Amino acid sequence: MKKSLLLLVAMSQSWAWAQSQAHTESKTNLNQNEIQKQSLFQNVAFKNVGPSIMSGRVVDLAVNPDNPIEFYVAYASGGLWYTNNNGTSFEPVMDTAPTLNCGSVAVDWKTGTIWVGTGEVNASRSSYAGIGILKSTDKGKSWENMGLPESHHISKIIISSNNPNEVTVGVTGHLYSKNKERGIYKTIDGGKTWNQKLFVDEETGMIDLDVATDNPKIMYATAWQKGRKAHHFTGNGKNSGIYKSSDAGENWQLISTSGSGFPNNDNVGRIGIAIYNSSIIYAILDNQNKKPSAKGEKPKDANAALFETEVIGAEVYKSIDGGTSWNKTNTDYIDGLYYSYGYYFGDITVDMKNENRIYLTGVPLLFSEDGGKSIEAIDGDNVHSDHHVVWINPKNSNHIINGNDGGVNISYDNGKHWVKCNSNAVGQFYAINVDNEEPYNIYGGLQDNGVWVGPNDFKESTSWQANGEYPYKGILGGDGMQIQIDNRNSNIVIAGSQHGNYSRLDRSKNKVSRITPMSKKGEDPFRFNWQTPVLLSSHNQDILYFGSNFLHRSMDQGDNWTIISADLTQGKKEGNVPFGTLTTISESEFQFGLLYTGSDDGLVNVSKDGGVSWSKISDDLPKDLWVSRVKASLHKKERVYVSLNGYRNDDFTPYVFVSEDYGNTWKNISGNLPSSPVNVIIEDNVNESILYVGTDNGLYISMDKGASWQDFSTGIPNVAVHDLVIQKKAKDLVVGTHGRSLYKTSIAQVQQLDAKITNKSLHLFETEKIKKSERWGASWSKWDKAYEPETDFWFYASDNGVVTITVENEDKVIVYTKTVEAIKGLNNVKYDLSLDKAIAEKWAAKNKELKLKAAKNDKYYLPIGQYKVGLSKGKEKITVDLVVVK
Repeated sequence: MKKSLLLLVAMSQSWAWAQSQAHTESKTNLNQNEIQKQSLFQNVAFKNVGPSIMSGRVVDLAVNPDNPIEFYVAYASGGLWYTNNNGTSFEPVMDTAPTLNCGSVAVDWKTGTIWVGTGEVNASRSSYAGIGILKSTDKGKSWENMGLPESHHISKIIISSNNPNEVTVGVTGHLYSKNKERGIYKTIDGGKTWNQKLFVDEETGMIDLDVATDNPKIMYATAWQKGRKAHHFTGNGKNSGIYKSSDAGENWQLISTSGSGFPNNDNVGRIGIAIYNSSIIYAILDNQNKKPSAKGEKPKDANAALFETEVIGAEVYKSIDGGTSWNKTNTDYIDGLYYSYGYYFGDITVDMKNENRIYLTGVPLLFSEDGGKSIEAIDGDNVHSDHHVVWINPKNSNHIINGNDGGVNISYDNGKHWVKCNSNAVGQFYAINVDNEEPYNIYGGLQDNGVWVGPNDFKESTSWQANGEYPYKGILGGDGMQIQIDNRNSNIVIAGSQHGNYSRLDRSKNKVSRITPMSKKGEDPFRFNWQTPVLLSSHNQDILYFGSNFLHRSMDQGDNWTIISADLTQGKKEGNVPFGTLTTISESEFQFGLLYTGSDDGLVNVSKDGGVSWSKISDDLPKDLWVSRVKASLHKKERVYVSLNGYRNDDFTPYVFVSEDYGNTWKNISGNLPSSPVNVIIEDNVNESILYVGTDNGLYISMDKGASWQDFSTGIPNVAVHDLVIQKKAKDLVVGTHGRSLYKTSIAQVQQLDAKITNKSLHLFETEKIKKSERWGASWSKWDKAYEPETDFWFYASDNGVVTITVENEDKVIVYTKTVEAIKGLNNVKYDLSLDKAIAEKWAAKNKELKLKAAKNDKYYLPIGQYKVGLSKGKEKITVDLVVVK
């Protein structure tokens, strides 16, 4: 009775957001928009260079039931994508939104209105928070934030079938901290105001929500009590359970009570719900109670605890009386569906044409046609193993669409055969690197999709399906992590997967050698971070550094190891997630053995003598934060940079510091960076004043050693940037994102920017030599597009205004002219090297030796010769040379 009263009190609590507050974006987004508009680099565009074949994690689907070739796919950190040709191609429709982090999507197919609940709900290590609920009434061209900013993670959205302005949402809430903005929320005015209809407690949010199609007043929701910390995850609690509403979400009652047949204790984990009708309901439970046969022995380390804990795991329950009573349908343990990752899965789907046909997501995808009594795996060999969502065609039960960690798959024979829809570059990169080949290759480790390598000039194309050669190649499995490439022989690659499982690859011999340091028998096992750091010494490529809780050094690329430090963390912390580990290593290029390390518990250490002695240099830095990067300067021996990350504390403050004295003192250079955790900082290799920072929501550049920051993300949506690397010879900056694969841009002009240039009103950069080609204007056949050459004229302008670009030949005749609107900062004009026909004919008539004639596409192009490129504004004019060679 007392418990019922408490629930009534909880259900009566409500928070309403005024329209002005609901429509106001957070300070982060306002700052971000402002910093983008003021950037000097709006014309420095990044180009996506794939890959797409491995895709990325799907969290939700919204399919048009009357036209199932039309649907939306929500990726965990890659945004929302739309197809109207059954997944043959997709287009991104969320790139203008302030975040790409998705938890759920719902579409009112009658009006086309899209609702996106931001913030992934799978509670993984890289399940990024959202900013509330977004709404689009123009198919994704524009988005409006409709409130619930402190929700962080929104699990499900239900649009009323009777009123499109009546929307009910399940809010999971903060991932790493307690908060009151969890539970069930409802709006009846299209999101202008919201009322909290169910609140359980500050640790318990809603992980699933469904409505009965035969009675829209009947709704079921599942509550999940959990607590994630950097060192430990508790995915279960007494307050996890199933709730029912009989009045369209206005009031809720706990129905998974003692005596209902559904587990009701401290070990109830994540619950998924599926409604066949108002009476028949399925639930899948992550049961964290121990198996009766479990020995109860405690694994020796946190990594083993994740895999070896003998819990019951996934169970299927069914109710045929509207949730009053429940019966477990599976007789055997559903081993191998969740392992110990019940927090990462939990979706159950029922066929609306047959109450006994159900689908369970996890590892692998399971199907039952008798309500869960017997179960079979139905994922194919071209389907990723980790599954999150299934849609069943209400008119054709054998037509299913599946969303998993490898994207989208479609089957028309209930899983016997699958089509993979992987044209979207939505890879979730943890780390990247480049080699010194010409052209160079990009290497990257991805979430649950291994380590890949491919050409930097990759262009998305389906031609590989005809020739059988996809440009990117997978070279290692697991969750792909850091990569080091021997600069003497790029076939030698050091790469690995989660928790320190690293290998040395000789790609020329197809040889893989495991190199992970192992503790001695009888000693405590080493503690390895999820993203264990490795580093080949720039002074000697045979020397490899490896981080556990110690720093290890090998003189033979991993065959033999020596520990060269004491524990460089705050020590072991009890939990089921490896913690007290090194996260980053750096060695100065000025001095062999000048080493820096950073840990997940906030420590930065330095050794000036190759590991003989160490000094802790983080006492004056913010405490207990994840050290996301420590980076020794390329320009000054005493200089070092550090970035700290508060993501695992739900702290979104950017933390970036520099020291000019080996870390004895620190200066905060976070400045005007928008509020978002920092993942990486690197220094430009040419211009020591330039710094680049990647955060959970974008890429930024500083031209003054961190005194101020500017947006540096043209062409990149608001996605998490996990890693950055400069290919020095090509002068390219390569960006590894966690959700939209890889990007690159040339920084050749950026690196030249200094006070001499920025103090001018105009500056025109030198051009590169252009090689004349017979391919200009030609094609293989009349059916193919002609090859069009192109070059860029780069210039700097101190103010906005109209400028004119001209190209003048050796006879001082202007053969090309273009007027453009320049903006303050870097600008470029693209020129296809063509000539106006009248100019070309006049020039050819005057100079017969030119042999100037039209190309196959009837265009005339610049002949071999010397030219002057001019840039003018008003009376001011500057010129540089342009040379076209044979």
